[in-house]
Amino acid sequence: MGITAITIFDVRSIDNAVFRRPTDGMTHDSRLISPVLIAGCIVIMTGFAIRASFGVFQIPIAEEFGWARAEFSMAIAIQNLAWGIGQPIFGAIAEKIGDRKAIVLGALCYAAGLLLSAGATTPTEHQIYEVLVGFGIAGTGFGVILAVVGRASSDKNRSMSLAIATAAGSAGQVIGAPIAEILLGYMTWQMVFVTFAAAILAVLLVLPMMKSPEAATKAELEESMGEILTRAFKDPSYTLIFLGFFSCGYQLAFITAHFPAFVTEVCGPIAAGGVLAGLGITTTSALGAVAISLIGLANIAGTLLAGWAGNRYSKKYLLAGIYTGRTLVALAFILTPMTPTTVILFSIFMGMLWLATVPLTSGLVAHLYGLRYMGTLYGIVFFSHQLGSFMGVWLGGRLYDIYGSYDAVWWVGIAVGAFSAIVHLPIKENRQPLAA
Repeated sequence: MGITAITIFDVRSIDNAVFRRPTDGMTHDSRLISPVLIAGCIVIMTGFAIRASFGVFQIPIAEEFGWARAEFSMAIAIQNLAWGIGQPIFGAIAEKIGDRKAIVLGALCYAAGLLLSAGATTPTEHQIYEVLVGFGIAGTGFGVILAVVGRASSDKNRSMSLAIATAAGSAGQVIGAPIAEILLGYMTWQMVFVTFAAAILAVLLVLPMMKSPEAATKAELEESMGEILTRAFKDPSYTLIFLGFFSCGYQLAFITAHFPAFVTEVCGPIAAGGVLAGLGITTTSALGAVAISLIGLANIAGTLLAGWAGNRYSKKYLLAGIYTGRTLVALAFILTPMTPTTVILFSIFMGMLWLATVPLTSGLVAHLYGLRYMGTLYGIVFFSHQLGSFMGVWLGGRLYDIYGSYDAVWWVGIAVGAFSAIVHLPIKENRQPLAA
């Protein structure tokens, strides 16, 4: 088997026998659309829909309490950082006590954070409770779900399964903010938080579908978590993957949190009677919200395309190409006059590259180090992503306050994107030998 994103589990040099947990009695599902994948998509979509809606609450909360914009922005930044810290923790929990128990714990943290936030009246309270929300996203998000989906999938379908599960997160991004806006028309923001808490608990009903085998070789099962972590930390390729994922988080979080405001302040007027006006987009604030939804829609296609391409080409070169594409798209965007047309084009092109890195990065980690501790190893790499997310959200607000524009933040994003494109090139895409 060659080095591909679908066959991310190359077993030529080790025992070919695959073992599974004796309690579930399952083997790999040869179908692409399996019950495990369906359930995983539901969990990720719900969790990401709630997460993507937090920007909608900035104005209602700030107006009720008279807060500056930076106060709730810091809460969202802390949420991203807590998500990154919690990801390897929940990955380890899933591998020690079971995937479904980790998801239950994550959903409980998520719901508790939302319920406590509904009663919060100070910025500090919101910022503290967002730690629980961030841990909840970690327990119901990519690290845990992609690991269980990857183990349940056959070698033939694994890359596309990871891509579909990742695309489900994008679908959540598309529907999350509009749902929040609709609910705010009928109830207070506090009750919307309570409703979202009930929604994340409701996804636990699909957990009986998420039975997956322990897709690991005999040699991998005999290797402890400490041994695999030591082996990964000593491998320069793992370090390069970790460093490269930083820019992904920076770019995504900055755009998600600040792009609507950027468009509102910088974009030129929308022509009366034009195509956008005909679609009901008559203000730059509406254009900013639509831009985020367009990014999510384009990302669904881009992520699935990445899963398909990963079956045919080297994952590290695909990742380098994606980061190069992001860098060029952002560079072209800020160097051209800002108009509604350039905003729409930027959203589509950036959306195609948005989360395309996730199935390729998770697949590369699984290919290099096996599936036994994929959740933990990918969780550690994802922590770098969330460090970038924290910096993107926080630095966006900080540099804007200093300079009165987002220009400096865009240039930092372009620089780290170019850095990520370069650091993926030296990665040795050969499976590492197991410890003796």
